[in-house]
This record gives sequence, C-alpha cells and structure tokens, in this order.
Amino acid sequence: MEEKKIGNNPAEEDSVKEFILNIRELYQYLLSKWVIVSVTVVVGAILGFIYAKYNKPLYTATTVFVLEEGGSGGGLGQYAGIASMVGIDIGGSGGGLFAGDNIIELYKSRSMIQKALLSESTYENKKELLINRYIGFNNLQESWKKDPRTQNVQFAVNMKPNLVQDSLIGEIVKSIRINYLNVVKPDKKSSIIKVEVRCKDEAFAKGFSDEIVSTVSKFYIETKTKRSIYNIANLQHQTDSVRSVMNGAIYSAASVIDATPNLNPTRLLLRSAPVQKSQFSSESNKAILTELIKNLEIAKVSLRQETPLIQLIDEPVLPLEKSHIGKIKGAVFGAFLFGVLIAILLIVRKKIRSSLT
Repeated sequence: MEEKKIGNNPAEEDSVKEFILNIRELYQYLLSKWVIVSVTVVVGAILGFIYAKYNKPLYTATTVFVLEEGGSGGGLGQYAGIASMVGIDIGGSGGGLFAGDNIIELYKSRSMIQKALLSESTYENKKELLINRYIGFNNLQESWKKDPRTQNVQFAVNMKPNLVQDSLIGEIVKSIRINYLNVVKPDKKSSIIKVEVRCKDEAFAKGFSDEIVSTVSKFYIETKTKRSIYNIANLQHQTDSVRSVMNGAIYSAASVIDATPNLNPTRLLLRSAPVQKSQFSSESNKAILTELIKNLEIAKVSLRQETPLIQLIDEPVLPLEKSHIGKIKGAVFGAFLFGVLIAILLIVRKKIRSSLT
C-alpha cells in the first residue's frame, strides 16, 4: 500500500511562496530607495538628538506610607451600652469613608489638590505658593495675558478665589490629576500607599508631594476623630455642670448651718429641711458625676483608639530621582522611528500606484 503524504498542499505552498516573493520584492524596492531612506533616518537621528539635548528631565517625588486604621471595638463595647442609656455616644469607627481605595480617590479630589496648591512651600529660603510656582514653570501667564479676564490674575495666601480664579484653579487641578499625580496601592491586600509626583520642576515636585500628603493625612485624621472629639467636649461640659451643681448644694447646706448656730430646739425644722434637701441634691449629683467621669475617660480611650496611625516609610529627599532620555538613545530612537515611518510611506505609495495601473 502507498503511504499518504502529509502536509503537501499545493495551495498552501503557493501562498507561502507568494508571501516570500512579496517580501523580497518590497525589500528590493526599499533598497532602490536607499537615498530617501538614508536621508530620512539621518534626519530622524538629528531630531532625536536635539530633543534629548533640550528636553528637561522629569523629577519624581515618591512618598510611601502605611495606613493603620483605628477602631473602638473590643472591651469598649460593654461601656458603650451604659453610655447610650444616658444619651451619650462614646464614639465608634469613622465608617466606610476611607475603606478600600476611597483614600486614593481622596488624593485625586479637587478640594485636596486645591488646598495643597494654595499652600506655601520654601524654595531657596523663600516662601512661595505652590500654585504660583506651577504657573511660573509652565509659562501660563503668557497665555493668560491674551485674555482680558485673566491677564491680571494673581494668587495669594488665605485668598478666597473669585469666579475667574476658581475656573483657572479647576484647569490646573485637572492637569495635575492627569499628568503629575499618581497614587496607588502596590498590593491591594496591604495598607501601604505610594504617592508619586512627576514634574519637570524639582522644587515643585518635592513641595507638592509634601503638601498633598500632609493635607490628606490631616483631613483623614480630623474626619475619623471628629465625632469622638465632639462627644468628649459634650461629656466634659456635662461633667463640669454637674460638678458645679453638686458643689453648690454642699455649700448651701453649710451656709444653712452657719446661719443658724444657736437654733431653738423647738425650731429644728428651719435647719434640717434645707440641709437634707441640699444633701439629697449633693448625693444625687455625686452619683451622676461618677458615671459622667467614667464615660468621659472611656471616650478619651476611644478617641486614642480611633485616631489612625500614618507612618511614613519613604519620603522625597533632594536631589530627586530623575528620568532623562540620553542623547545617543534619543538619536537611535529618532532614526528608528523615522526609518519605520518612511518605509511604511514608500510601501503604501507603491501599493497605491500598483492598484492604479
């Protein structure tokens, strides 16, 4: 019996040969245009060299920190019920505001970025608003002068932005969010957060990184502990009030006794009734004061537990890490890019001409 030959499909062999012939033809065609290709490659190398020479490096300010959430569970639960009986909330978790990746979105929010931009940072022993530094190295004043509404715009410390300033701040915030700021959690299961600010101005990158981390951390802690701080203030006020009433009752009883030193035994009612009334008021307020003091101390413990810990692992230190395309690398990349582009253009032109003939 004759063995069947496998893989000898004439149609497939023809298509492979045709493909190889087309590649060879295109190669020969590009070789025939070697002058155009060479000139284009040289131009690309020169442009790549010039770009690498005059292009400013990008500086990266990196801050890495660990976020440890606070919580008021555990042993405080038994006391929370006692406090709630007298209408007092001794505190609790700040809720899910910062759960998961919400804190990353907080870094990208307009309010946080705007607060950081309107903060001062020190450059060469001189304080300057971050937003003014941003405007300076981006030459925004030149473009703003073309519009009468923006030509005289200035930003100062503790200013309240007007409509025009607010609009300009919005554009700057959008640019920073997209082009400058990057906030990530390298590991979704961990509490480590990395904040990167990339910018052509080294001083701005360092200053803005410090301010945005400080602004968000401060807002985070204030929000998480706001309710507990309010409860402590309320408990302290109630404690002081009850203590004042109790002291008043004690002094009132003593005053009655002092006012009647030689009282007639047949008129003891004049002394005993006011004294007993004051003593009863004093004992009642003493019991209330004891509970209030206990709840106040519990609330203070709750506040300490709820206060989150933000521990810096790495923070930006001058000089910052910079990324820059070398001159040789720029020339090679430019030559390669222009070479590929001219080859594609020549091939497309040849195909168009072939189809028209």
